[in-house]
Amino acid sequence: MRANVGDHLIVHGKVVGQRDRIGEIIEIRGENGAPPFVVRFADGHEQLVFPGPDAVVQPAGSA
Repeated sequence: MRANVGDHLIVHGKVVGQRDRIGEIIEIRGENGAPPFVVRFADGHEQLVFPGPDAVVQPAGSA
C-alpha cells in the first residue's frame, strides 16, 4: 500500500452496521509512501495508522 499526503484512507467497517472511517493522510512515516500513516479523521482526531486488509487509499482529487 502506497499513499501521498492529502490522499484519503478508508477503513471499512468490520461488522454489520459499523460505518466506514474516512480520514485524510497528513503524514507518511514509512519509506516511499509506505505505512504507517498519520491520519486526521472528520471529527478532528489524529491517529497513527498501520492499515490492514480492510483499508484502502483513495488518491486526492478522485471521488
